[in-house]
Amino acid sequence: MTIKKADSGWLVDIQPGGRGGKRFRKSFPTKAEALAWETWLREKVRVSPEWAPAQKDRRRVSDLVDSWFSLHGVNLRNGAGARAKMLAALAVMGNPLVVDFGADLFSSYRAARITAGVSQNTVNREQAYLRAVFNELRRLGQWSGENPLARVRPFRIVERELSFLSLEQISVLLGVLSGDALLVTRLCLATGARWSEAETLRPSQLRGGMVHFSETKSGKNRSVPVSEALEAEILEHLRGRYGDMASMANRFFFACMGQFRWAVGRSGLVLPKGQLTHVLRHSFASHFMMNGGNILTLQRILGHSSLAMTMRYAHLAPDHLLEARALNPLTRL
Repeated sequence: MTIKKADSGWLVDIQPGGRGGKRFRKSFPTKAEALAWETWLREKVRVSPEWAPAQKDRRRVSDLVDSWFSLHGVNLRNGAGARAKMLAALAVMGNPLVVDFGADLFSSYRAARITAGVSQNTVNREQAYLRAVFNELRRLGQWSGENPLARVRPFRIVERELSFLSLEQISVLLGVLSGDALLVTRLCLATGARWSEAETLRPSQLRGGMVHFSETKSGKNRSVPVSEALEAEILEHLRGRYGDMASMANRFFFACMGQFRWAVGRSGLVLPKGQLTHVLRHSFASHFMMNGGNILTLQRILGHSSLAMTMRYAHLAPDHLLEARALNPLTRL
């Protein structure tokens, strides 16, 4: 009942905007006055809905993540993985209601993550995922409010050292390797491929002196030429394993990262954390630039979506910023 008898008179207790809307309470000396005020209030909200505050969104952020996934994320290559990461993060935050989710809650969460030893890069990715959910749902008409993480600045990441192997180190490493691991390593050094791209290479992807990489990290196909000698060696490796059935093989190599890890330890190489096999890709790019390669060509070879990623190797070019030596004020003295 919206009107009831109280000690002070007649109490009107009403939510004219419906459940979740603003609640109005007011006392009157007579029931007639209470009824008149209730009628006026309902009419006011009916004629001017914007006059009454909007109903609170009772959904949880996890509900928005699920909506995002069903409407958009399911079509992304890593949509399921992103959804799982977001739901795990939200569970740590107590699976908050949308109205309670904001910069302060997320900032407290990421501070705790950093304290626990999680990298700033990882926390930035979690933030980017959640921010993208609100942006995409807004585009799809499923969210009309402001993005609660719009004003939260991600951590500024200091560029890590990009370690690469010298020619002497490459020679030592290749001397320790054998079999599949040797050929995968040589293929990475010859093309700048990621280990997973080279290790899972299929016979149909090597033809005419070109390696055709597909299902890459960026989602774009790319082709990189290789020497006739390396192509022949890889094809001979396939025939030696499968004989006359080589044309029906699904891939050139078996999983062999463990062999590579063993070889790195055996050769005495000390690599930065997280750059075990990726050092081969860095080595290709670094030597490419040191030997006078073009930065735009390198971008296409590596398959970087933006030139900014490739520019990390620009300083290795032999003519990089040579003007600093020729045009500094000391040369004028």
